[in-house]
Amino acid sequence: MSVLVNKNSKVIVQGFTGSEGTFHAEQMIEYGTNVVGGVTPGKGGQKHLDKPVFNTVSEAVEKTGADTTIIFVPPAFAADAIMEAADAGIKVIITITEGIPVKDMITASDYIKDRNCRLIGPNCPGVITPGEAKVGIMPGFVFKKGTVGIVSKSGTLTYEAADQVVKQGLGITTAIGIGGDPIIGTTTKEALEMLIMDPDSEAVVMIGEIGGQLEIDAANWYKNSGIKKPVIGFIAGETAPAGRTMGHAGAIVGGSDDTAQAKKKVMRECGIHVVESPAEIGKKVAEVLG
Repeated sequence: MSVLVNKNSKVIVQGFTGSEGTFHAEQMIEYGTNVVGGVTPGKGGQKHLDKPVFNTVSEAVEKTGADTTIIFVPPAFAADAIMEAADAGIKVIITITEGIPVKDMITASDYIKDRNCRLIGPNCPGVITPGEAKVGIMPGFVFKKGTVGIVSKSGTLTYEAADQVVKQGLGITTAIGIGGDPIIGTTTKEALEMLIMDPDSEAVVMIGEIGGQLEIDAANWYKNSGIKKPVIGFIAGETAPAGRTMGHAGAIVGGSDDTAQAKKKVMRECGIHVVESPAEIGKKVAEVLG
């Protein structure tokens, strides 16, 4: 059982013919992802990368049976693209776009919450189930199939953690990059829950960062669930000054609970194996799975 995406996922690319859409769609196809077409308004009826181009998501869904989309639409139009995908019945909406205005994301989040879909992102690297489907911008060669799930706010640390896990002779079930914006679709808790409930994942790596309460919520859920599947945690941003946004728009320390120290303390209290440096992730996973 894979989480979110697998070899049967029928994937479309919104912003298909743009430079980013083209580049990453090509990589996804090369990886073996089942890309069934793409959407670029005004270019419907054409072929691109040997796949059909549609004017609208609903047309793409009707013609291809697509159930998953990846969005490479410029920030000003990205929230509309998310809502259009939800409207068309797409189940998994992965949004790579960075810099979507917060007010647009509030509208989009509100709009999709009663529709039967799951949003990953925005400003995220996507989702990969190694050997089956890569719906995102991560370097596929880093990920090998195995039994460790990853949920991460940071794209780069997702690849770093995967690389370390693989070098320990282990591998990855599914890696979910949830994105670092203030308003995102799937939270750390929801992604952790999916991976904890996944029978193929024997452990989960949870990578967070300063700012917000996402990791605290996830840690509390884990503790209250009573599930003993091991979780290995890391929080980035230990040395960040208070009150300043660091890299990700959501990574801003608003109060004493948002700091790396406070989060790590709660995570430890909730039974998570916390490492102090990202360099220790792989070793800790191997040790815990022993």
